Amino acid sequence: HVQLVESGGGSVQAGESLKLSCVVSGYKYKADCMAWFRQAPGKEREDVAAIIAGLNDKHYADSVRGRFAVSQDIATDTFYLQMDSLEPNDTAVYYCARGSIDYRSPIACVGVNWGQGTQVTVS
Repeated sequence: HVQLVESGGGSVQAGESLKLSCVVSGYKYKADCMAWFRQAPGKEREDVAAIIAGLNDKHYADSVRGRFAVSQDIATDTFYLQMDSLEPNDTAVYYCARGSIDYRSPIACVGVNWGQGTQVTVS
């Protein structure tokens, strides 16, 4: 079965950086897209960023554009989220997902398979 394992979360000060990683395994078919989502306490899940497979087409939520960057290493099935200039509002559990393309979504990708999440705290 498909597994996604996130790592790289932690506690940082505002203005600092973190890089999240997501290792994917157990799939039979490549996903249409890979995405990051986040959920802060008491809030709904929020789109963050995505890559459309095969096109290297990247999409970002307005709240993170210019500060966050997604990338992937196809050889190691690892998906990354580089987060710079972190702000307290970025505090959330971050989830990696394999997904399907949906251009109605702010990041053009809706999650199908999900990781367990990694906590990011910015103070």
